[in-house]
Amino acid sequence: MARVKRGNVARKRRKKILKLAKGFRGSHSKLFRTANQQVMKALRNAYRDRRKRKRDFRRLWITRINAAARQHGMSYSRLIDSLHKANIQINRKMLAQMAVLDPAGFSKVLEVASQAKG
Repeated sequence: MARVKRGNVARKRRKKILKLAKGFRGSHSKLFRTANQQVMKALRNAYRDRRKRKRDFRRLWITRINAAARQHGMSYSRLIDSLHKANIQINRKMLAQMAVLDPAGFSKVLEVASQAKG
């Protein structure tokens, strides 16, 4: 059987991993084995946290909407329910933006929604 020399392939593979590990502390960016473990862990965390970020932002928006709605004497769940009944299709991100940057507009939306509820 012919002898297989892996010079280029192995070097490219190692360089790719060490390039991904750039900026890691200590041997995590210098030694291939530890760098490989840390890169795998980092990629796993990045994959998980890309999905988690979406959940975190939704939680933040809901908290902001709830706080603003309670200042007007309405809970978050009642607000969302009345928005659905009023057929106002505005997402939570935009509602949260309005609550923070445009309180007058937010109170107008609340007014329209509460009229449709009753």
